Amino acid sequence: MRLRRREFQRLAAAAAVFPAIAVRAQAPWPAQPVRLVVGFAAGQAIDILARLVGQSLSEQFGQQFIVDNKPGAGGNIAAEGVAHAAADGATFLVIGANNPINSTLYQKLSFDLLKDFAPVAGIYRVFQVMVVNPSFPARTVPEFIAYAKANPGKINFGSAGTGSVANVTGEWFKMKAGIDMQHVPYRGAPLALADLLAGNVQVMFDNLPSSIDHIRQGRLRALGVSTPKPLALLPGVPAISEFLPGFETSAFAGLGAPAATPWPVIDKMNVAVGKALADPKIKARILDLGGVPMPMSPAEFGKLLADETAKWGEVIKAANLKA
Repeated sequence: MRLRRREFQRLAAAAAVFPAIAVRAQAPWPAQPVRLVVGFAAGQAIDILARLVGQSLSEQFGQQFIVDNKPGAGGNIAAEGVAHAAADGATFLVIGANNPINSTLYQKLSFDLLKDFAPVAGIYRVFQVMVVNPSFPARTVPEFIAYAKANPGKINFGSAGTGSVANVTGEWFKMKAGIDMQHVPYRGAPLALADLLAGNVQVMFDNLPSSIDHIRQGRLRALGVSTPKPLALLPGVPAISEFLPGFETSAFAGLGAPAATPWPVIDKMNVAVGKALADPKIKARILDLGGVPMPMSPAEFGKLLADETAKWGEVIKAANLKA
């Protein structure tokens, strides 16, 4: 049976198109520049590390990995943009500790961190240190708790703002220790730290990098660290968990992608990030910033996000924190 001319032309055209479609489907990833979206301004630790890892990824894949800063709304503007981006492996979110906190702190988000993102890889972790002004009478965590119980509501703790890691860490400390302290939010950690140094607030749960020099110079007194075990960087300073079991907090960063991103892309990205974190230069820079590398599988990073979301959700609700 002979094909009519038009039908033959249609089939021929389809046959010509099919190989092109097959080639595109099998094209190696990444075939275009990739964005690493950061929810904070350039120059912060999370931005610096994103750029270092991005440079390594560019070298590994022979394609541009560009850091795209989208600050605002505690990082929610960046997260919203990536959550609704095409799941084609061209866009990733640099997820920080702020994102699990925001899941409860903000009541009307247009995305769900645990549903709209596929966890990809961990990058680094930075722990907190509980610091007081040297004039404060307590020299240990138990002495601090005893003083707070004897003086309810008279201790002020500073933070980088409502919903910051320092804020929720302080609220969690209050809950675990059964004490009452007043939260004093600032527009950024440097302002809070300046008032702590001046004695206007009495305690702060600060990221270790910004406090460590003040501790070493005797301008601040470290009572404890939020790590599971004491840190070699601060000899003689115990882990807070020695006195309040289970008390462990950190700021961290990792990568997430739109939820429908293909698994081969996520797997390749995870392996490449692991190679970047094994680079001695990147390791050294993370240590310089007061952190530790945090290589994780997608499943491990996903568990961290779920655990952090649940933990801070309970604290935020109990403390009645509002964005």
